Amino acid sequence: MPTAFLNSGPLADDHPPPHIHVSSQGFEALVEIGTGRISEGKLPVKAAQLVASWCSSHYSELMANWQRGENFEPMQMIQGADYD
Repeated sequence: MPTAFLNSGPLADDHPPPHIHVSSQGFEALVEIGTGRISEGKLPVKAAQLVASWCSSHYSELMANWQRGENFEPMQMIQGADYD
């Protein structure tokens, strides 16, 4: 199961567009929240498909967390794809 996360706040080198950091089976990638596309790195095909679908179904929650991070506020946990 891929692991996706937003940091607790923006990093000095973090940047738009809004994205999540994903790791799966030794691979790491940045995935755009709005499109589910990999913008940096690589993931196995099935993991990439799962993450894209998860981003779509949790778009509002992900964007709310992105905004919290921009405001240096604590982020909320988002239910993982294994519970969808």
